[in-house]
Amino acid sequence: MSSDLEALKTSPKTVGARQTAQAIQKGKAKIVFVAKDSDEWVVRDIIEMCKQKGIKLVFVDSKKELGKICGISVAASSAAIIE
Repeated sequence: MSSDLEALKTSPKTVGARQTAQAIQKGKAKIVFVAKDSDEWVVRDIIEMCKQKGIKLVFVDSKKELGKICGISVAASSAAIIE
């Protein structure tokens, strides 16, 4: 597991597309995680905002795996480590 994913387990974070997008817009997101199996329309804006703002983007294999790493029992399309 990458050090970024390890950091996601223990750092303050957002989970889910809406909260993650808000964190990016407010300038609070440091690293953003997106599940590769997310619906494209759900994560398209998040990926675009990360590229525009130069935020590190990490792709995770599945929504289920991302949810598990975030400590929730449901799948998550995206998450972010926030400051």
